[in-house]
Amino acid sequence: MTKCNQSIQSFDHDHTDCVNDALQSAENVCAQKGVRLTGLRRRVLELVWESHRPVGAYYILESLMKEQRAAPPTVYRALNFLQEQGLVHRIASLNAYVGCIHPQSSHSGQFLICGTCQESTEILNEKVVHVLQETAENAGFDVQQQMVEIIGTCNKCRQ
Repeated sequence: MTKCNQSIQSFDHDHTDCVNDALQSAENVCAQKGVRLTGLRRRVLELVWESHRPVGAYYILESLMKEQRAAPPTVYRALNFLQEQGLVHRIASLNAYVGCIHPQSSHSGQFLICGTCQESTEILNEKVVHVLQETAENAGFDVQQQMVEIIGTCNKCRQ
C-alpha cells in the first residue's frame, strides 16, 4: 500500500512521496506477475498519480507529447495494462483514471468523488462488498467485478 491514502480530507502534503511509493509498488507488482513495466507505462502511471483528481487519457496524452511522440492508442494500451495489473482504476462516471492505493491485492473498490472539485478517495469497505455480492447472488447474478462510485461534496468544497 502506498503511504498516500488519497483521502479527500488531506491534500495538503508532499505528493512526491505518493508518486514514488506508487512507482515502487508498481515495480514490485509487475516483477511478481512477470510482466514488464516499460518506461512509457511507468510514465503514464506517474502522470495518473500526479494529483488526487482522476485524469483522462487526453490529459495524459497532452502531458506525454510535451516530452515525446505519443498517440492515443499508445496511451490507452498503457492504461489498459496498468488497469489489468491493478495499478489504476477507471472511474467510469468521469471517464478518467486514478492510481490504486492497494495494488498488491485484488479487490473491489468504492470511490468517493467530489462533484465540485473531482478529487477522489478510494475506500475499501468489505461490508459494502459483501452486501452487494449477497444481493447479486440472491438475484441469480454472478458478479465479476465491483466498482462503486459515490458522487457528493468533499469537506473542502462544502466549506
